[in-house]
Amino acid sequence: MFARAPSFWSAPGHFAATLLSPLGALVGAVTLHRMTKAGGAVPAVVICIGNPTVGGAGKTPTARALLKVLIARGARPFALLRGHGGREAGPLRVDPARHDAAAVGDEALLLAEVAPTIVARDRRAGAQLAVSSGASHIVMDDGFQNPSLLKDASLLVVDGSAGIGNGRVLPAGPLRAPLLPQVARADAVLVIGTGAAGAAVARAVAGTCPVLHGRIAPEDTRLAGARVLAFAGIGRPEKFFTSLREIGARVEIARAFPDHHPYAASEIAALLAQADASGVQAVTTTKDFARLTGPAFQALRPRIATLPVSLALDAPETFAALIETAEARAQARRA
Repeated sequence: MFARAPSFWSAPGHFAATLLSPLGALVGAVTLHRMTKAGGAVPAVVICIGNPTVGGAGKTPTARALLKVLIARGARPFALLRGHGGREAGPLRVDPARHDAAAVGDEALLLAEVAPTIVARDRRAGAQLAVSSGASHIVMDDGFQNPSLLKDASLLVVDGSAGIGNGRVLPAGPLRAPLLPQVARADAVLVIGTGAAGAAVARAVAGTCPVLHGRIAPEDTRLAGARVLAFAGIGRPEKFFTSLREIGARVEIARAFPDHHPYAASEIAALLAQADASGVQAVTTTKDFARLTGPAFQALRPRIATLPVSLALDAPETFAALIETAEARAQARRA
């Protein structure tokens, strides 16, 4: 809906939000009504990683972490997502050797590094393909508000620094529907990172469902002490710049682009020229790097560093509890 989040989404009481709030009330009511529809079931355990707002919150790192836990438990999980930013409607199984971000989206490529991944705008059809391919568990990256597929458990992810913004529903604010009715349909809320906004969400939902905490942590410190030009086209680019500073990198130039920005080779060449002129290293996210594929980027990619990150839960055992809840429900509905 928006390439960048409007500034009034984070400003309670802003006149634009007030003006748009009647439309937001309508959008919220329609979304909540849609969420009450019965979804189609598949013979696999379905766990959804969603968020109550639009914008980046950390769903994909959370889905990757959950897939790894499932694999360690001996399961055969598949990832399932719409493939935002990709042209393929699916359902199709992602093959990183054949598919690029323009085809399936950058998030699909990141998930496919961990487990077999299905892209499908029709989530139920995608789940059926996963099951026919041998999936024991399906981890949905987004789709919480989409009722087409029956979910055995759902985890809502909230960014600790952004929370739910001004607390209003699209287009008046970032919420997809009113918060508490969404939370009532989830099994837990995961607040990623710290901040007053995330703490406020945790307090608001504490009586409705369990609240988990975690953070997005860099996987290495190779860029510690380096002077860098950092660029990112993700939901919240400033989080990437902060992560670089936290490992000791010196962010001399920071360039933010819209989420899922389709880079042109000329844009990347210009960024690299600026980095060279300033005597700094160009660096981006693994998600952005996944979009720099094809012959036009072949000579540019080796000159760009990345900062891999992963989800670190404060209480790692909570994922086991979520999985066991989902498995129990799946077993009960099959009985």
